[in-house]
Amino acid sequence: MSHDVKKYVLDISNAIDSIYEFLGPKRNFNSYESNKLLRRAVERELEIIGEAVNRLIKLDSTLEISNARRIVNLRNWVIHSYDNVDNVIIWGIIEKDLPLLQAEIKKYLN
Repeated sequence: MSHDVKKYVLDISNAIDSIYEFLGPKRNFNSYESNKLLRRAVERELEIIGEAVNRLIKLDSTLEISNARRIVNLRNWVIHSYDNVDNVIIWGIIEKDLPLLQAEIKKYLN
């Protein structure tokens, strides 16, 4: 694995860890939705994840990252359609998709 690939994998891992740290152990949608600073922090980390995945798939198309294209599309949506970001969709990604991505990324860190 090249140095750049390792860097982007680590960036993704750190961003996921940050999201979970921001949300705390008792993740609660109502708390998330009512806290603009928290929402923006999570969105920023999702942007980082999307950009890192985009760079990874350009560097090494053999890496197995489920829904890589959807992750990049999410990044684009959050950045370019910031006024249409749906908190329910973001929360669903946090709850359903982020654990899968975290598990896949951990494979590459070991």
